[in-house]
Amino acid sequence: MSNSLFKTLKNLRGNSRACVYTEPLWGFSINLVLPFASVYMLALGLSDYRVGTIATVYMLSQVVWAFFGGPITDKLGRRKGLAIFDFIGWCIPCLIWWRAVNFWFFFVAALINGAVQIAHNSWQCLIAEDTERSEITGVHSLISVGVQLSAFFAPITALLFSRLTLIPAMHILYVNAFIVMTIKIFLTYHFSRETKVGKIRLMETKGKSIFALTIGYGDVFKLIIKSGGTIFAMIIVTLVGIAFTINNTFWQVIISQKLLVPVQYLPFFPMLRASIIIFILFFIVPRMTGGVLKIPLIAAFICLMIGQSILILIPIGSSILYPLLCISLIFDGFGLGTLNMLSRALIALNVNPAERARVMAIIYVLIMIITAPFGWIGGMLSEISRNLPFLLNVCLMVLGIFATIIYYRKYSNEA
Repeated sequence: MSNSLFKTLKNLRGNSRACVYTEPLWGFSINLVLPFASVYMLALGLSDYRVGTIATVYMLSQVVWAFFGGPITDKLGRRKGLAIFDFIGWCIPCLIWWRAVNFWFFFVAALINGAVQIAHNSWQCLIAEDTERSEITGVHSLISVGVQLSAFFAPITALLFSRLTLIPAMHILYVNAFIVMTIKIFLTYHFSRETKVGKIRLMETKGKSIFALTIGYGDVFKLIIKSGGTIFAMIIVTLVGIAFTINNTFWQVIISQKLLVPVQYLPFFPMLRASIIIFILFFIVPRMTGGVLKIPLIAAFICLMIGQSILILIPIGSSILYPLLCISLIFDGFGLGTLNMLSRALIALNVNPAERARVMAIIYVLIMIITAPFGWIGGMLSEISRNLPFLLNVCLMVLGIFATIIYYRKYSNEA
Protein backbone atom coordinates (compact mmCIF):
# COMPACT_ATOMS: atom_id res chain seq x y z
CA MET A 1 0.00 0.00 0.00
CA SER A 2 1.14 3.52 -0.81
CA ASN A 3 1.34 4.74 2.77
CA SER A 4 3.06 1.62 4.07
CA LEU A 5 5.67 2.03 6.78
CA PHE A 6 7.96 -0.20 4.74
CA LYS A 7 7.95 2.38 1.94
CA THR A 8 8.47 5.21 4.44
CA LEU A 9 11.41 3.35 6.00
CA LYS A 10 13.00 2.75 2.60
CA ASN A 11 12.63 6.37 1.49
CA LEU A 12 13.91 8.06 4.64
CA ARG A 13 16.55 10.71 4.05
CA GLY A 14 18.54 13.24 6.06
CA ASN A 15 17.69 13.89 9.70
CA SER A 16 14.60 11.70 9.76
CA ARG A 17 16.76 8.76 8.66
CA ALA A 18 19.43 9.56 11.28
CA CYS A 19 16.81 9.73 14.03
CA VAL A 20 14.77 6.68 12.99
CA TYR A 21 17.73 4.38 12.30
CA THR A 22 19.38 5.12 15.66
CA GLU A 23 16.18 5.05 17.74
CA PRO A 24 16.36 1.28 18.44
CA LEU A 25 19.49 2.04 20.49
CA TRP A 26 17.34 4.09 22.87
CA GLY A 27 15.18 1.01 23.22
CA PHE A 28 18.15 -1.29 23.77
CA SER A 29 19.47 1.02 26.48
CA ILE A 30 16.92 3.13 28.36
CA ASN A 31 13.80 1.18 27.51
CA LEU A 32 15.32 -1.99 28.93
CA VAL A 33 15.35 -0.45 32.41
CA LEU A 34 12.34 1.90 32.50
CA PRO A 35 9.68 -0.85 32.77
CA PHE A 36 11.33 -2.24 35.90
CA ALA A 37 12.34 1.01 37.62
CA SER A 38 9.39 0.96 40.03
CA VAL A 39 9.96 -2.67 41.02
CA TYR A 40 13.66 -1.87 41.47
CA MET A 41 12.76 1.00 43.83
CA LEU A 42 10.42 -1.25 45.82
CA ALA A 43 13.19 -3.85 46.09
CA LEU A 44 15.48 -1.18 47.56
CA GLY A 45 12.90 -0.43 50.26
CA LEU A 46 10.89 2.49 48.82
CA SER A 47 7.12 2.55 49.44
CA ASP A 48 4.46 2.98 46.74
CA TYR A 49 4.02 6.56 47.96
CA ARG A 50 7.72 7.33 47.53
CA VAL A 51 7.79 5.68 44.10
CA GLY A 52 4.95 8.01 43.09
CA THR A 53 6.78 10.95 44.65
CA ILE A 54 9.84 10.24 42.48
CA ALA A 55 7.61 10.25 39.40
CA THR A 56 6.25 13.68 40.42
CA VAL A 57 9.74 15.07 41.14
CA TYR A 58 10.77 13.92 37.67
CA MET A 59 7.80 15.69 36.10
CA LEU A 60 8.43 18.91 38.04
CA SER A 61 12.08 18.78 37.03
CA GLN A 62 10.96 18.55 33.42
CA VAL A 63 8.88 21.71 33.90
CA VAL A 64 11.97 23.72 34.88
CA TRP A 65 14.19 22.27 32.16
CA ALA A 66 11.45 22.59 29.51
CA PHE A 67 11.00 26.30 30.25
CA PHE A 68 14.50 26.93 28.90
CA GLY A 69 14.22 24.27 26.20
CA GLY A 70 13.25 26.60 23.35
CA PRO A 71 15.95 29.24 23.84
CA ILE A 72 18.64 26.61 24.48
CA THR A 73 17.64 24.66 21.36
CA ASP A 74 17.78 27.86 19.30
CA LYS A 75 21.11 28.97 20.80
CA LEU A 76 22.92 25.63 20.53
CA GLY A 77 21.24 24.30 17.42
CA ARG A 78 19.15 21.16 17.14
CA ARG A 79 22.03 18.66 16.79
CA LYS A 80 24.22 20.01 19.57
CA GLY A 81 21.29 20.57 21.93
CA LEU A 82 20.16 16.98 21.42
CA ALA A 83 23.62 15.51 22.00
CA ILE A 84 24.44 17.52 25.13
CA PHE A 85 21.13 17.11 26.91
CA ASP A 86 20.61 13.48 25.95
CA PHE A 87 23.88 12.78 27.76
CA ILE A 88 22.97 14.92 30.78
CA GLY A 89 19.38 13.70 30.95
CA TRP A 90 19.92 9.97 30.37
CA CYS A 91 23.54 8.88 30.73
CA ILE A 92 24.30 10.64 34.04
CA PRO A 93 21.09 9.41 35.75
CA CYS A 94 21.91 5.85 34.62
CA LEU A 95 25.11 6.00 36.66
CA ILE A 96 23.18 7.30 39.69
CA TRP A 97 20.48 4.60 39.36
CA TRP A 98 23.23 1.98 39.07
CA ARG A 99 24.66 2.94 42.48
CA ALA A 100 21.32 3.84 44.15
CA VAL A 101 20.71 2.55 47.68
CA ASN A 102 17.89 4.79 48.96
CA PHE A 103 15.24 7.39 48.10
CA TRP A 104 17.69 10.29 47.77
CA PHE A 105 19.64 8.70 44.93
CA PHE A 106 16.43 8.48 42.92
CA PHE A 107 15.48 12.01 43.96
CA VAL A 108 18.74 13.49 42.61
CA ALA A 109 18.55 11.35 39.46
CA ALA A 110 14.99 12.58 38.84
CA LEU A 111 16.13 16.21 39.05
CA ILE A 112 18.84 15.60 36.44
CA ASN A 113 16.67 13.29 34.35
CA GLY A 114 14.33 16.23 33.67
CA ALA A 115 16.94 17.60 31.24
CA VAL A 116 15.56 15.15 28.69
CA GLN A 117 12.90 17.79 27.99
CA ILE A 118 15.52 19.97 26.30
CA ALA A 119 16.77 16.96 24.35
CA HIS A 120 13.18 16.13 23.41
CA ASN A 121 12.62 19.68 22.15
CA SER A 122 15.79 19.54 20.03
CA TRP A 123 14.92 16.06 18.78
CA GLN A 124 11.39 17.04 17.70
CA CYS A 125 12.80 19.99 15.77
CA LEU A 126 15.52 17.87 14.17
CA ILE A 127 12.96 15.35 12.93
CA ALA A 128 10.15 17.67 11.84
CA GLU A 129 11.75 20.75 10.34
CA ASP A 130 13.20 19.22 7.17
CA THR A 131 10.65 16.40 6.84
CA GLU A 132 7.69 16.57 4.45
CA ARG A 133 4.43 17.16 6.30
CA SER A 134 2.86 14.10 4.68
CA GLU A 135 5.61 11.89 6.14
CA ILE A 136 5.36 13.07 9.76
CA THR A 137 2.90 10.39 10.94
CA GLY A 138 4.90 7.60 9.26
CA VAL A 139 8.19 8.81 10.74
CA HIS A 140 6.74 8.87 14.26
CA SER A 141 5.27 5.39 13.73
CA LEU A 142 8.73 4.10 12.79
CA ILE A 143 10.23 5.76 15.86
CA SER A 144 7.66 4.00 18.05
CA VAL A 145 8.55 0.70 16.38
CA GLY A 146 12.25 1.31 17.00
CA VAL A 147 11.65 1.90 20.71
CA GLN A 148 9.56 -1.27 21.04
CA LEU A 149 12.25 -3.54 19.57
CA SER A 150 14.02 -3.53 22.93
CA ALA A 151 11.30 -5.73 24.40
CA PHE A 152 12.59 -8.67 22.36
CA PHE A 153 15.56 -8.77 24.72
CA ALA A 154 13.09 -9.96 27.36
CA PRO A 155 14.55 -13.52 27.50
CA ILE A 156 17.97 -12.07 28.38
CA THR A 157 16.44 -9.79 31.00
CA ALA A 158 14.43 -12.69 32.43
CA LEU A 159 17.58 -14.82 32.59
CA LEU A 160 19.41 -12.06 34.48
CA PHE A 161 16.51 -11.72 36.92
CA SER A 162 16.30 -15.48 37.57
CA ARG A 163 20.06 -16.06 37.89
CA LEU A 164 21.16 -12.88 39.68
CA THR A 165 17.90 -11.66 41.32
CA LEU A 166 16.41 -8.23 40.58
CA ILE A 167 18.89 -5.73 42.05
CA PRO A 168 22.16 -7.14 40.62
CA ALA A 169 20.44 -7.64 37.25
CA MET A 170 19.29 -4.03 37.22
CA HIS A 171 22.84 -2.90 37.96
CA ILE A 172 24.01 -4.64 34.78
CA LEU A 173 21.14 -3.17 32.76
CA TYR A 174 21.90 0.37 33.96
CA VAL A 175 25.57 0.06 32.94
CA ASN A 176 24.45 -1.27 29.56
CA ALA A 177 22.03 1.68 29.24
CA PHE A 178 24.86 4.17 29.87
CA ILE A 179 27.13 2.59 27.23
CA VAL A 180 24.54 2.04 24.49
CA MET A 181 22.93 5.46 24.98
CA THR A 182 26.33 7.13 24.66
CA ILE A 183 26.86 5.30 21.35
CA LYS A 184 23.40 6.42 20.14
CA ILE A 185 24.15 10.06 20.96
CA PHE A 186 27.38 9.93 18.94
CA LEU A 187 25.79 8.22 15.91
CA THR A 188 22.77 10.56 15.80
CA TYR A 189 25.04 13.61 15.96
CA HIS A 190 27.40 12.24 13.30
CA PHE A 191 24.74 11.34 10.74
CA SER A 192 22.42 14.36 11.19
CA ARG A 193 22.76 17.93 9.97
CA GLU A 194 21.46 21.21 11.35
CA THR A 195 18.00 22.01 9.96
CA LYS A 196 17.24 25.01 7.74
CA VAL A 197 15.11 26.61 10.45
CA GLY A 198 17.80 25.75 13.00
CA LYS A 199 20.43 27.66 11.01
CA ILE A 200 18.15 30.68 10.79
CA ARG A 201 17.48 30.59 14.54
CA LEU A 202 21.22 30.26 15.27
CA MET A 203 21.81 33.50 13.38
CA GLU A 204 18.80 35.29 14.91
CA THR A 205 19.79 34.38 18.48
CA LYS A 206 23.49 35.10 18.11
CA GLY A 207 24.62 37.48 20.83
CA LYS A 208 21.39 37.11 22.80
CA SER A 209 21.31 35.46 26.21
CA ILE A 210 19.02 32.55 27.02
CA PHE A 211 17.19 34.68 29.58
CA ALA A 212 16.64 37.45 27.02
CA LEU A 213 15.07 34.91 24.66
CA THR A 214 12.63 33.74 27.32
CA ILE A 215 11.20 37.28 27.49
CA GLY A 216 9.66 36.69 24.08
CA TYR A 217 7.52 33.86 25.41
CA GLY A 218 4.53 36.22 25.67
CA ASP A 219 4.26 36.48 21.88
CA VAL A 220 4.82 32.75 21.56
CA PHE A 221 2.00 32.06 24.01
CA LYS A 222 -0.34 34.14 21.81
CA LEU A 223 0.51 31.89 18.84
CA ILE A 224 -0.51 28.86 20.89
CA ILE A 225 -3.86 30.10 22.16
CA LYS A 226 -4.89 31.27 18.66
CA SER A 227 -4.52 27.76 17.24
CA GLY A 228 -7.33 25.30 17.98
CA GLY A 229 -5.17 22.47 16.63
CA THR A 230 -2.32 23.30 19.01
CA ILE A 231 -4.67 23.46 22.00
CA PHE A 232 -6.18 20.11 21.03
CA ALA A 233 -2.73 18.56 20.60
CA MET A 234 -1.81 19.81 24.09
CA ILE A 235 -4.91 18.23 25.62
CA ILE A 236 -4.20 14.88 23.98
CA VAL A 237 -0.51 14.91 24.91
CA THR A 238 -1.42 15.81 28.50
CA LEU A 239 -3.93 12.97 28.86
CA VAL A 240 -1.55 10.51 27.21
CA GLY A 241 1.33 11.74 29.38
CA ILE A 242 -0.62 11.17 32.59
CA ALA A 243 -1.73 7.72 31.41
CA PHE A 244 1.84 6.79 30.49
CA THR A 245 3.18 8.06 33.83
CA ILE A 246 0.69 5.92 35.75
CA ASN A 247 1.06 2.87 33.52
CA ASN A 248 4.87 2.97 33.43
CA THR A 249 5.10 3.53 37.19
CA PHE A 250 2.50 1.10 38.51
CA TRP A 251 1.86 -1.63 35.90
CA GLN A 252 4.73 -3.84 37.06
CA VAL A 253 3.77 -3.03 40.66
CA ILE A 254 0.19 -4.29 40.32
CA ILE A 255 1.10 -7.54 38.58
CA SER A 256 4.00 -8.35 40.91
CA GLN A 257 2.56 -7.12 44.23
CA LYS A 258 -1.19 -7.69 43.80
CA LEU A 259 -1.40 -10.51 41.24
CA LEU A 260 1.86 -12.13 42.52
CA VAL A 261 3.49 -12.73 39.14
CA PRO A 262 7.08 -13.97 39.79
CA VAL A 263 9.76 -11.37 39.05
CA GLN A 264 11.50 -13.54 36.41
CA TYR A 265 8.33 -13.48 34.31
CA LEU A 266 8.00 -9.69 34.29
CA PRO A 267 10.18 -9.03 31.20
CA PHE A 268 7.95 -11.16 28.97
CA PHE A 269 4.94 -8.87 29.33
CA PRO A 270 6.66 -5.83 27.76
CA MET A 271 7.78 -8.17 24.95
CA LEU A 272 4.19 -9.19 24.27
CA ARG A 273 3.02 -5.58 24.38
CA ALA A 274 5.85 -4.53 22.04
CA SER A 275 4.97 -7.27 19.55
CA ILE A 276 1.39 -6.05 19.50
CA ILE A 277 2.43 -2.41 19.09
CA ILE A 278 4.82 -3.18 16.23
CA PHE A 279 2.18 -5.22 14.39
CA ILE A 280 -0.41 -2.49 14.84
CA LEU A 281 1.92 0.33 13.76
CA PHE A 282 2.97 -1.52 10.60
CA PHE A 283 -0.27 -3.11 9.46
CA ILE A 284 -3.25 -1.32 11.06
CA VAL A 285 -2.38 2.30 11.87
CA PRO A 286 -1.26 3.18 8.27
CA ARG A 287 -4.73 2.21 7.06
CA MET A 288 -6.31 4.48 9.69
CA THR A 289 -4.16 7.62 9.36
CA GLY A 290 -4.45 8.52 5.70
CA GLY A 291 -6.47 11.63 6.53
CA VAL A 292 -8.34 12.80 9.65
CA LEU A 293 -6.98 11.30 12.87
CA LYS A 294 -10.33 11.27 14.69
CA ILE A 295 -11.10 7.55 14.30
CA PRO A 296 -7.65 6.20 15.31
CA LEU A 297 -7.62 8.52 18.34
CA ILE A 298 -11.02 7.40 19.58
CA ALA A 299 -10.23 3.74 18.86
CA ALA A 300 -6.96 4.03 20.80
CA PHE A 301 -8.65 5.65 23.82
CA ILE A 302 -11.32 2.93 23.88
CA CYS A 303 -8.78 0.11 23.59
CA LEU A 304 -6.60 1.46 26.40
CA MET A 305 -9.72 1.91 28.53
CA ILE A 306 -10.69 -1.74 27.95
CA GLY A 307 -7.16 -2.99 28.66
CA GLN A 308 -6.92 -1.08 31.94
CA SER A 309 -10.42 -2.23 32.97
CA ILE A 310 -9.50 -5.89 32.44
CA LEU A 311 -6.37 -5.41 34.56
CA ILE A 312 -8.46 -3.94 37.38
CA LEU A 313 -11.02 -6.76 37.26
CA ILE A 314 -8.57 -9.71 37.32
CA PRO A 315 -9.23 -11.50 40.63
CA ILE A 316 -6.32 -12.42 42.90
CA GLY A 317 -5.41 -16.09 42.49
CA SER A 318 -7.34 -16.44 39.21
CA SER A 319 -6.75 -19.73 37.39
CA ILE A 320 -6.73 -17.83 34.10
CA LEU A 321 -4.45 -15.03 35.29
CA TYR A 322 -2.01 -15.19 32.39
CA PRO A 323 -4.63 -15.38 29.59
CA LEU A 324 -6.41 -12.37 31.13
CA LEU A 325 -3.12 -10.44 31.36
CA CYS A 326 -2.44 -11.24 27.70
CA ILE A 327 -5.89 -10.01 26.65
CA SER A 328 -5.33 -6.84 28.70
CA LEU A 329 -1.98 -6.32 26.98
CA ILE A 330 -3.51 -6.70 23.52
CA PHE A 331 -5.84 -3.78 24.19
CA ASP A 332 -3.10 -1.85 26.03
CA GLY A 333 -0.72 -2.42 23.12
CA PHE A 334 -3.10 -0.92 20.58
CA GLY A 335 -4.02 1.98 22.85
CA LEU A 336 -0.56 2.90 24.10
CA GLY A 337 1.21 2.35 20.77
CA THR A 338 -1.27 4.36 18.74
CA LEU A 339 -1.65 7.19 21.27
CA ASN A 340 2.11 7.53 21.71
CA MET A 341 2.61 7.91 17.97
CA LEU A 342 -0.43 10.13 17.34
CA SER A 343 0.28 12.49 20.26
CA ARG A 344 3.80 13.16 18.93
CA ALA A 345 2.50 13.57 15.39
CA LEU A 346 -0.23 16.01 16.49
CA ILE A 347 2.37 18.28 18.10
CA ALA A 348 4.61 18.13 15.01
CA LEU A 349 1.69 18.86 12.67
CA ASN A 350 0.12 21.74 14.64
CA VAL A 351 3.13 23.72 15.91
CA ASN A 352 4.03 26.99 14.17
CA PRO A 353 7.13 26.02 12.12
CA ALA A 354 8.89 29.39 12.37
CA GLU A 355 8.84 29.30 16.19
CA ARG A 356 8.83 25.51 16.67
CA ALA A 357 11.47 25.36 19.44
CA ARG A 358 9.96 28.06 21.67
CA VAL A 359 6.36 27.01 21.00
CA MET A 360 7.16 23.42 21.97
CA ALA A 361 9.02 24.64 25.05
CA ILE A 362 5.90 26.50 26.27
CA ILE A 363 3.65 23.57 25.32
CA TYR A 364 5.69 21.07 27.31
CA VAL A 365 6.03 23.40 30.29
CA LEU A 366 2.24 23.65 30.47
CA ILE A 367 1.82 19.90 29.94
CA MET A 368 4.36 19.02 32.63
CA ILE A 369 2.78 21.41 35.15
CA ILE A 370 -0.55 19.63 34.71
CA THR A 371 0.96 16.14 34.54
CA ALA A 372 3.43 16.48 37.43
CA PRO A 373 1.11 15.83 40.39
CA PHE A 374 -0.17 12.57 38.95
CA GLY A 375 2.88 10.52 39.91
CA TRP A 376 2.29 11.54 43.53
CA ILE A 377 -1.49 11.09 43.15
CA GLY A 378 -0.93 7.64 41.62
CA GLY A 379 1.32 6.69 44.54
CA MET A 380 -1.31 7.74 47.08
CA LEU A 381 -4.01 5.82 45.19
CA SER A 382 -1.78 2.75 44.96
CA GLU A 383 -1.25 2.84 48.73
CA ILE A 384 -5.05 2.62 49.15
CA SER A 385 -5.61 0.05 46.40
CA ARG A 386 -3.36 -1.00 43.55
CA ASN A 387 -6.40 -0.88 41.26
CA LEU A 388 -7.07 2.84 41.75
CA PRO A 389 -4.27 4.28 39.52
CA PHE A 390 -5.67 2.30 36.60
CA LEU A 391 -9.23 3.36 37.36
CA LEU A 392 -7.94 6.93 37.08
CA ASN A 393 -6.54 6.03 33.63
CA VAL A 394 -9.95 4.76 32.56
CA CYS A 395 -11.47 8.14 33.48
CA LEU A 396 -8.74 9.96 31.53
CA MET A 397 -9.52 7.90 28.42
CA VAL A 398 -13.16 8.95 28.64
CA LEU A 399 -12.03 12.60 28.75
CA GLY A 400 -9.84 11.96 25.71
CA ILE A 401 -12.80 10.60 23.72
CA PHE A 402 -14.94 13.63 24.55
CA ALA A 403 -12.09 16.05 23.72
CA THR A 404 -11.55 14.39 20.34
CA ILE A 405 -15.26 14.46 19.42
CA ILE A 406 -15.60 18.13 20.42
CA TYR A 407 -12.48 19.22 18.50
CA TYR A 408 -13.42 17.48 15.25
CA ARG A 409 -16.92 18.97 15.41
CA LYS A 410 -15.77 22.50 16.19
CA TYR A 411 -12.65 22.63 13.98
CA SER A 412 -13.57 20.23 11.20
CA ASN A 413 -11.97 22.38 8.47
CA GLU A 414 -8.72 22.89 10.36
CA ALA A 415 -8.54 19.20 11.32
